[in-house]
Amino acid sequence: MKDLFDATPANALREPLSTHVAQLPAAWRERLAGVLASPGFARLQAYVDERLAGGATIYPERPFRALDLAEPASTRVVILGQDPYHGPGQAQGLAFSVPDGMKRPPSLRNIFNEVATDCCGDPARFGNDLTRWARQGVLLLNTSLTVEDGAPASHAKQGWEAFTDAVIEAVAEEPAPKVFMLWGSHAQAKAALLPPGRHLVLTANHPSPLSARRPPQPFIGCGHFAKANAWLADQGRAPVDWTA
Repeated sequence: MKDLFDATPANALREPLSTHVAQLPAAWRERLAGVLASPGFARLQAYVDERLAGGATIYPERPFRALDLAEPASTRVVILGQDPYHGPGQAQGLAFSVPDGMKRPPSLRNIFNEVATDCCGDPARFGNDLTRWARQGVLLLNTSLTVEDGAPASHAKQGWEAFTDAVIEAVAEEPAPKVFMLWGSHAQAKAALLPPGRHLVLTANHPSPLSARRPPQPFIGCGHFAKANAWLADQGRAPVDWTA
């Protein structure tokens, strides 16, 4: 008999969530100790583990990958997404990112077009994998960190929101100034978690084709990538190479 995981997509979760919690960088475990010890997180962990044990295909393979690549002190920019991609081979644990060989999602296509407008470069040459941004201190955080195959928002309102709110607050409490890019009403609701005046908060519609050109704040033409770099430079912080 073939192993159970032979037909499971390579980017699917395979281990209990507790295994991934234990592997969080020490800086995150320290800053998130309260939420990790909360009854709500225990319920979330039990829910994800029960769904996994019951045969559900859950993405991504590494739910905390965004935290592995950008720790609280190293984060310069926060970009908030909502839900991991729910198709095979897509979700990587980084908001908006998919592997280079995967078809480019429409929102990422609009993001890259805006990067090219702000910073030059040819969007056709940009890699879909945004690990290169994460390694520069861009925290690509979804507000829910797991999802089931073919079922968008299937793990929303199961406890992830309290955890990712704690992540946002931990980053915002760090003394170094940061840029928060809040695209769409879901992300903009998180502005209430940010201390006033310390960080640059940039808002626009979501980059989805359904809203990217609509008022009141079209994503197309928002200039966020150039504005972020100019502000970081003014604060004495290195800019992000968005076209790398």
